[in-house]
Amino acid sequence: MEAHLDAWTRDVADLCVHGTTGDAPRHRFDRDEVHALRSLAGLPPFMTARDLVRCVGADCAVAIDGNAYSVPWRLIGARVRVTVGSELIRVHHGGREVAVHAELKGRHGRVVDDRHLAGLVGSRERPIKVVPSPSLPAISALLRPLAEYEAVAGGSF
Repeated sequence: MEAHLDAWTRDVADLCVHGTTGDAPRHRFDRDEVHALRSLAGLPPFMTARDLVRCVGADCAVAIDGNAYSVPWRLIGARVRVTVGSELIRVHHGGREVAVHAELKGRHGRVVDDRHLAGLVGSRERPIKVVPSPSLPAISALLRPLAEYEAVAGGSF
């Protein structure tokens, strides 16, 4: 059906003389407009990007389309602008680009740039010296048998 309509438009409608202009649309296009058109040389007809606003979670990440992308840890709780397009995730804060990640396909994925975690306890950037905590002395009140509490409270379980 669509092929028939395309053929009718091209072979019938575009060749009929228009009442207002006095020209057939096809002839007018060939004469006045075809020379004004130029190739876009493979460029997309428009930028296919989405601008979003996200809040950085406690895990130093923003959630986009079911996936998590890391941002610098100092931005936890901050609102950031995220641009999704050209298979890239770009995160901006305060007018500066703070993170760029390749867009993941699918859902439940996670992209972490270790530089975003630098300076956090437990980050892989530097070894953490673990100091054993001194053992606390046992508190005698916590070591009493439950029967003593039962006698004081005057009941049984």
